[in-house]
Amino acid sequence: MNVLENIFKSVQGASRKLALFPEEKVNHILLALADKTEKNSIKILEENKKDLERMPESDPKYDRLKLTEQRIKDIASDLRSVATLPSPLDIVIEKRTLKSGLSLEKITVPLGVIGIIYEARPNVTFDVFSLCLKSGNASILKGGSDAEYSNKYIVNLIKEVLQSHNLDPQIIELLPSDRAATHALLNAVGFVDIIIPRGSQSLIDYVRDNSKVPVIETGAGIVHTYFDESGDVKKGADIIYNAKTRRVSVCNALDCLIIHHARLQDLPALVKKLADKNVCIYADEKAYSTLKDKYPDALLQRAEEKHFGTEFLDYKMSIKTVDTLDEALDHIFSYGSKHSEAIVAENENVITTFLKNVDAAAVYANASTAFTDGAQFGLGAEIGISTQKLHARGPMALREMTSYKWLVRGNGTVRIP
Repeated sequence: MNVLENIFKSVQGASRKLALFPEEKVNHILLALADKTEKNSIKILEENKKDLERMPESDPKYDRLKLTEQRIKDIASDLRSVATLPSPLDIVIEKRTLKSGLSLEKITVPLGVIGIIYEARPNVTFDVFSLCLKSGNASILKGGSDAEYSNKYIVNLIKEVLQSHNLDPQIIELLPSDRAATHALLNAVGFVDIIIPRGSQSLIDYVRDNSKVPVIETGAGIVHTYFDESGDVKKGADIIYNAKTRRVSVCNALDCLIIHHARLQDLPALVKKLADKNVCIYADEKAYSTLKDKYPDALLQRAEEKHFGTEFLDYKMSIKTVDTLDEALDHIFSYGSKHSEAIVAENENVITTFLKNVDAAAVYANASTAFTDGAQFGLGAEIGISTQKLHARGPMALREMTSYKWLVRGNGTVRIP
């Protein structure tokens, strides 16, 4: 048995002990980790700086990689939030008694051992651990080399807390950052129950196409906002600005504004504030003609086909003009990634049609897509945004980290042929 397989086996063994670990002690561990994280913020930032020094600031992943004092405080706050949430385990989903006298209970249980493959996001290390621990799962982390220093320090911090609370520290392991470790994890059948990739579309595609272990896709976010003929300009401008510029490197950031042709005269007002953040706009011909001389020339370009269906993760956005709601829906269907989509409208019939017809994990009316986030949904932290339809969809938090089993009780009961 090689080194990596030994790690997988050890994590699997440690995961079995979690089933009997009291919820109260789990919460104490999360609270202790929150305190320890804040106390060690300077050291965390020092390790994070080593990672940042190896990445150019122009790289879209730089913001995801970067930790700050405030972000560490937010991480600690999320850990404390997860500690206050009710356990997702042992919830009775269904209960009944059969004619045979058998008593059936369908209850929630952990998934088991969860493998996470992710890029340039050291905060994910905290999120994954907190959600896995609270839901009774062990975790095997495969971070990218770009966050190697940050991840190593964070995992060691977590292990120190686990040891101090008499819980096997092997319920979490960080694999080497090389490709061999990725290959081994994708083939860890019998040791790992689920793999969840978090990162670029290319990473997600690679994991889905090469894994022998079941995969839950947390897909890339190609996000649209449709400004309808009935849309309110003030609401639209605020929503567009927030969805595009709050944090450009996250999956819920706006990529394409779709506008009804009857409202093109309002387009300059809708995108005006984007110029303050130097957002480059790739506009189709109608939108380009409307914005010419009304948006900075250096930030305005004609759209090409490649600009639609692109997750920019940058201060860039495309604009598509449509003649009807159906055309907007068709565009989203063709270019969206089933992550988050929004409409700005006052016509209730149009809103209802949009909400019912758009196939995405989160569909918004008159609100920013920036809210697609486990914490914002009141779920504590999140392990990712699932864009598939099997098992989980949308922000994956505690309840989505469980499966179920049937408990069957009898009294010498046998089945009669």
